[in-house]
Amino acid sequence: LMPEPAADPEIPTGTKMVRQTVREALRDAMAEEMRRDPDVFLMGEEVAEYQGAYKITQGLLQEFGADRVVDTPITEHGFAGLGVGAAFGGLRPIVEFMTFNFAMQAIDQIINSAAKTLYMSGGQMGCPIVFRGPNGAAARVGAQHSQDYAAWYGHIPGLKVVQPYSAADAKGLLKAAIRDANPVVFLENEILYGQSFPVPKVDDYVLPIGKARIHRRGKDVTLVSFSIGMTYAIKAAEELAQMGIDAEIIDLRSIRPMDIPAVVASVKKTGRCVTIEEGYPQGSIGSEIAAQIMSEAFDYLDAPVLRITGKDVPMPYAANLEKLALPSVKEVIDAVKAVTYTA
Repeated sequence: LMPEPAADPEIPTGTKMVRQTVREALRDAMAEEMRRDPDVFLMGEEVAEYQGAYKITQGLLQEFGADRVVDTPITEHGFAGLGVGAAFGGLRPIVEFMTFNFAMQAIDQIINSAAKTLYMSGGQMGCPIVFRGPNGAAARVGAQHSQDYAAWYGHIPGLKVVQPYSAADAKGLLKAAIRDANPVVFLENEILYGQSFPVPKVDDYVLPIGKARIHRRGKDVTLVSFSIGMTYAIKAAEELAQMGIDAEIIDLRSIRPMDIPAVVASVKKTGRCVTIEEGYPQGSIGSEIAAQIMSEAFDYLDAPVLRITGKDVPMPYAANLEKLALPSVKEVIDAVKAVTYTA
């Protein structure tokens, strides 16, 4: 098992909570870190004059100027490489991809240049860089713009991979990613950008990378998810409660390093686990979790670990087929009924 990650910071009693969208939380995280550290800068397609394809970078060009908020040509391999070189030189770039599907053009820079340099230099050269942008399915954007890359990047030693659900987690984890001495792949979700969550109003809200969060405590089954997969888990848990099934929900937040101890501790209590994600089934995050549970908590299982994933097909464009290709709340409920033998 991985060593126990740091705990979330204590939020002082009486701290004011403000409702923010994920979009606003991400923007505030970048702005706060750019004010704090002059070596932090942002680059990507349409991040400056247009203020971001999804308006995540709104107001940053006006505050920080064109030297630190840089519009790039449509050349992911080029500007990702430029960012990696800047990180080698001691700066802290935030490289935005308009979508992580376009980061396929830059995957050599992310994996071969950014992720491996600390090891290949014998620890002499780090690469403090954040690659961020929307990841996974959105609303009818077709097969080439809908893939979830969590398992791809989660496979690579030398990368940290973060995939938050709430606005508070998006803010706290992006600030941590910007400060990290090594490359972080920060996977956002377009559908979540406009959703609002409570965010603590504190001066410097930074969360530890690698620490899961128990979103809901329960005793009958463990639901493990992350990012937009949490929406299925939360809705399913609400409906299951009406059936007398008490589900515990773990929000991974971090894909690499993954907080397996938190999952194992929950499964030892509930004896059952269902994982939920929008990515493909083969080689999925759920596959890794199932293998880890089998290794660390096999004798505690009362049923096999079940995985709810996207379907094993390229994402269709038609709205009715797109819905069928993604997970559903019903699938989660049916899986829980199966593992609790209440179907």
